[in-house]
This record gives sequence, C-alpha cells and structure tokens, in this order.
Amino acid sequence: MEHFTGDKLQEPFTITTGSDLEGYCMDLLAELAKKLGFKYKVHLVKDGKYGKQDKSGNWFGMIGELVRGEADLAVAPLTLTATREQSVEMSTPFMQTGISFILSRELGTEEGHSFSFLLPFSTAMWVGIIVAFLVTGLSIFLVSRISPSEWADPETDEHSFTLMHSFWYITGALTLQGAGPHPKGLSGRVVSAVWWMFAVVLLACYFSNFSAMLRSDNKHVSVQNFEELAKQDVIDYGTVEGGSTFNFFKNSNHPTYRRIYQHMERKKSCVASMEEGNRRALEGNYAFIGEAASLDAGRHCNLIRSPDLIAMRGYSIAAPLGFTMMKNITMAILQLSESGELAYLQEKWWANSCMPEGDRATEALQPHILRGLFLLLALGLGLGLLMALLELASKARSQAKDQKKSCCSVLSAELSQRFGSRGVNQSTDTPEKGKA
Repeated sequence: MEHFTGDKLQEPFTITTGSDLEGYCMDLLAELAKKLGFKYKVHLVKDGKYGKQDKSGNWFGMIGELVRGEADLAVAPLTLTATREQSVEMSTPFMQTGISFILSRELGTEEGHSFSFLLPFSTAMWVGIIVAFLVTGLSIFLVSRISPSEWADPETDEHSFTLMHSFWYITGALTLQGAGPHPKGLSGRVVSAVWWMFAVVLLACYFSNFSAMLRSDNKHVSVQNFEELAKQDVIDYGTVEGGSTFNFFKNSNHPTYRRIYQHMERKKSCVASMEEGNRRALEGNYAFIGEAASLDAGRHCNLIRSPDLIAMRGYSIAAPLGFTMMKNITMAILQLSESGELAYLQEKWWANSCMPEGDRATEALQPHILRGLFLLLALGLGLGLLMALLELASKARSQAKDQKKSCCSVLSAELSQRFGSRGVNQSTDTPEKGKA
C-alpha cells in the first residue's frame, strides 16, 4: 500500500540535499515503513505551514492537506493540540518538548557573582583543601613537638612551632611568601616540603582554571525567563503567528503569558515562519519564542536559548480522521521509543556543531582530578610524623644507655614533657635567713 506523506522543511527534522530529503522525520518515516510494511511518497506542504485554522474553521498547511485528502500522513514537528485532534487523527508523541526562546549572543551579559573567585574549584574541592590545611597544620605542630631537633629540652627551650604558628606557617606557603622560623629537623622539613609542593600545584591549577573561566565565551542570557522577558521593554519578542505556541499565549490565563501575548499583538512582532524568527534573532534585539526542539534545530552558534522551559507538549504524526493504520503507527512509535531508536535519532540529528572538537566549557575542578596530589600530601605527612618519632626514639635510646634506664620509660617521659604540662616553675629565690 502506498501513502502520500506531507512534510515541511525545517532543520534538522527535514533537510534538502539536492533532490533528496533527509533528517529526523525522514529517518523516523523510514523506520515506521520498515516496521509496518508500507511504501510512501513524500511531498512538501504547498503553503509551508504546519496547521493553521482561519475564523471560518478552514484549515491551512499540513492539517489542511490531510482534511482535504491531499495526503495520508503528516510527518513533521507537528504539536499535538486539542483543536487539531478534533479535525485529524494524531499518534502518540514521538518527541517531547516545551516552549522557550532564543536571542542573539551579543545580548548576553556576564552574570555578576559576588564569590566568583570560588568558581574555579568545586565545593567538594574547597572542603578537601580546608581539611588538608587543618591536617597539615596539626601535623607540623606534632612533628615539631616530637622531634628533638626542634625542641631538645622541653623544660628550658622556647618552642617556636606553637599551634598558632604552625597554621601561620602553612598559610604563608599558600601565598608563596613563607613565614619564619622554618623547621630545623629533617622530619619537619619533609612535611614542609610536601606542603609547599601541594601549595604550588594547587595554586597553578586554581589560576589556570580561573583564567580559563575569564576567557570563556560562555555567557548568560541577560533575560533568563519569560517573566523577565515580559517585564522589560528593550528587547522585542514574538513567535510564529497562528501556530500552537501563539495559541498557547493567546488562550493562557497566566498574567505573565497574557502580557506576552498582548505585547505581540500590540507590536505586531510575530513572524511567518521559524526561519524568519531565527533570522530576526540573529539580527539582534529580538527574542524568538518557539518550541525548544525546533529552536535547537537551527544550531546557530550566535544564538543563545533561555534555560526556561514551559508548557511541555509532544510532536505527533497526523492522519485524516478514520485512518485505519493510526493505531499501528502509535504502537510502532512506542516500540521505537522503548528500543532506544528515537533517542538515537535525536542524538544523531541534534549533535552540537558549534563547539570545536575536543573543546569544552570550563568547569569547576573536582577533587578526583587532583587525587594524586592529596595522596602525596597524606604520604608526606605520614612520613614526617614517622621520622619525628624515630628521631625521638633514637634520642631516648641514647639517654637510656647513659642513665641506665629502660628505653620505654625514657621515651614515655620525653612524650610527657612535650605534650603534658610543664608544671609550675620552682622559685629560684632563697629563703631569707633569720635575723640575729
């Protein structure tokens, strides 16, 4: 059985390549024909419209051709609406989308951020850095307390590396300035060297990512959503006149959407086609409102789409009322969706062609990228603490031989002196002698 199928040019749903047609809808039609075993001939809709009804109730565009019997199927990004459902048969949607708007990238402005200096690192990364800072400061404090090279006689020597100075010292390393005094013992120098290496690499990654973010061409849309679009008067906006998006704003009771419709009627800012809407958006100072999938389809690199998405709807295949194969077409669409074929077709025809291969937007640095650096810091801190304990154990062993005591008792006494209270200093004053 052969069917005459109506279609409309709109990238990437339907594209002309010489005398042939290709695109998402052509691939979808081919898959349906393969499943249901029918042959078809494709012709483009004569007036270039999807489906518009005049005041007398007469249909134009693809819906009109179906009603008049000029086509058996309409395969295009045809929005499923109640009005169309009354006049033609419509399948289950083969694609879900919503209403959004596009405007020129030149209208985009960098969005201010009070804490933009934090953006090069992710939240998890900043948490990791704070933990590393605290652990390193504590480690330097412990190493300097344990190592005999830093504090040979706890009862008489002044201890340079207090807990406060330990954190001040590693803070100086983060600014690449340093803050003396520096560790004297080998264990303290190992911890210090590892922290300096950690700080240098970390700062290099931070400034590199921060510089890339400053140079990034990614801009935020100056008007983020429909509410902001309706409140401003600088940027003009409109949609395809008489289409489903136009009727959504026309019939909506939402105050914001009513204001948008009234603006479009007052300024006569609607366009006749998607192509004209894209062209006006490219020219600047115009926001073109339409269905997100169709807006993305143009893939104009100088246009930005708003992240706001409203009024979710579906694209369906239409046929004349009483068309016997519509139930089979609906079943075939569901099977293609369940098998992942529809997702594959969408990925195939909506590939991003604006970004050069291998290039990507700068993102906040995640902890797993610098996992090796954090691991190196942890190993260095562990090694420093171990070396400090070995230095103290060596000193305790020497003292134990001289004093003929056990090594454990001397080591325990040394640790008590370093981490216990130093006790109350005894007075060096001699008591007064009694008067004769």
